[in-house]
Amino acid sequence: MRIIGLLSAALLALSGCVTSPRQPSGPAPVIEPARPAIDPSEWTLRPDPVAFESLPGWQTADLAPGLFALRRSCEVFENRPMDATLSPRAIWAGTIDDWAPACAALDVVADAQSARAVLQALFTPVEIVSDRGESRFTGYFEPTYQARLSPQPPYTEPIPARPSDLITANGEVYQRLSSGERRPYPTRAEITRMGVQPLAYAHPADVFFLQIQGSGRLLLPDGRTLRAVYSANNGHPFRSTANWLLQRGWIARGEASMTGIRAWMDRTTPQRAREAMNANPRFVFFDLEPEGDPRLGPKGSFGVPLTPLGSMAVDTSIHPGGVPMFVQTTAPGLGGNWSGLLVSQDTGGAIKGPVRGDLYFGTGPEAGAAADTVNAPGRLWVLLPRAVAERIRMQNAARASTSGPIILSP
Repeated sequence: MRIIGLLSAALLALSGCVTSPRQPSGPAPVIEPARPAIDPSEWTLRPDPVAFESLPGWQTADLAPGLFALRRSCEVFENRPMDATLSPRAIWAGTIDDWAPACAALDVVADAQSARAVLQALFTPVEIVSDRGESRFTGYFEPTYQARLSPQPPYTEPIPARPSDLITANGEVYQRLSSGERRPYPTRAEITRMGVQPLAYAHPADVFFLQIQGSGRLLLPDGRTLRAVYSANNGHPFRSTANWLLQRGWIARGEASMTGIRAWMDRTTPQRAREAMNANPRFVFFDLEPEGDPRLGPKGSFGVPLTPLGSMAVDTSIHPGGVPMFVQTTAPGLGGNWSGLLVSQDTGGAIKGPVRGDLYFGTGPEAGAAADTVNAPGRLWVLLPRAVAERIRMQNAARASTSGPIILSP
């Protein structure tokens, strides 16, 4: 890859080392109202140049985790054809060739000062805006649960393996019948009644929240740790368990978090807990893998290990994977108002909308406790290579009399 001539000789001479990203430390705000699909006409890019200094918290944000995550994205980009778009659903983000100079320039980052200088030299912040005025940022984590390889109370709920009759076609999920025909895959309640192929067993509530988080670590009695990694889902939409419980008056609004819902499940009857779980028809299947390097997070949908407070799940029907974004939101688990550099390296069933992000906090109960406090509106800027942002700006100017999103031809 090549470095374009936007970096000064002084920048190239900088030395030192970037602070390493915060290591996983752990439950997250889990539950979010289901939202209708976003119509492409209901979100826009704001391609007018934005000064980095105008981004809230830019000068004080810890950029190290995001830069660490971005380097992982660049390793993926390097293995793609130069003329390939970053995403067929987000062609406005340009091609691998557009991003090559920026990725190469990361090699000269030596410290926080040079990190800001490199980003400011090579990128243009472009705000993403929902025409509905909606925005929401939450947090998630990699949970750690006690598990068994055979059912032993209270570890009686199977962690489900991907079934052989689950097939996907044109982005839809189907069940292949013995007759050769196919139908939409069953709901959570139907799958639970039919039974699944177990990979291991855990507490029923733990399996439910493992499916919401999408991955987790399993602690076995012999001291081994395995990873339950996302394999597939049944194609049904995510529905909010918290809203379902609130509508029935079974929890108070202050309990509408993963911690509060788990506490409710522990004190209610198994039948009522199962009814609440089945209110969310989405069902996730897993694979089991060795833990590997315990310092690494789980792999997100972009295919790289997630970086605590450097990776974020986004709606990949709108955003490309692997790109840097700057987020401003309220995060009590991070001290209140928070801004940071995050990279789009994951997605999720509840992550829908243009200004919607799920911040990855790491592994274990501490990360979970912090993530569980995050559920607030905010703002989002995608950092695009200058040439890409300029193309968007010019196309937007040419289409000033029209409405809707910018469709960038690579």
